[in-house]
Amino acid sequence: MRERSLTLIQDELVDYDKAMERMTDLVGERQRDERPDTLWLLSHPSVFTVGRRTPLHHLPDPTRGIPVVETGRGGQLTYHGPGQLVGYLIVKLGEDEGIVDYVREVELRLVSALADLGLAAERRDTPPGSELLTGVWTSETGRKVVSIGMRQSRGVTSHGFALNVDGDLEPWHWAIPCGMPEADMTSLLRERGSADMAEVRAVVAAAFDAS
Repeated sequence: MRERSLTLIQDELVDYDKAMERMTDLVGERQRDERPDTLWLLSHPSVFTVGRRTPLHHLPDPTRGIPVVETGRGGQLTYHGPGQLVGYLIVKLGEDEGIVDYVREVELRLVSALADLGLAAERRDTPPGSELLTGVWTSETGRKVVSIGMRQSRGVTSHGFALNVDGDLEPWHWAIPCGMPEADMTSLLRERGSADMAEVRAVVAAAFDAS
């Protein structure tokens, strides 16, 4: 992995639409070299976000009462909610570096963070013709604990990852996550029996050399 230090921004619950507005501003600042590479850690109130290719039958029943918002990131449906740590990465890529290269780096950094938190995890390669297996899975149980969806514009990344820490996992059962009906979404709390958001924030920030 490349050595790169990031500036850290931390917030608690931020409405998804407001977060997207601020992220757009941060990306513009990075494109103009007005700010350094940045990791923004936060959480969102309950919301489903969908990519442009998400099939209608993957969406939740509207009677569940959780908003569904279309987003410009890669990937398909993802759930965000309290107890989940979201990380938005605003990073200027090197001339020899593409978004796929950086997503792989993000996966590996999160695998390292989870190991430090006592959970063995792994990234997966995608077989030809399969739905993208971007994200991080637990090594022992094979459950998905991190979702990743990113894009890049004018050489700068946006969006990022969602790590399930100690939130309610039930909403994941109301839709088809990440385009994979077979995906069993999990959390640090489910896998380890305990989880502390403050500890997770600190360990994830350290994994990205963010301060």
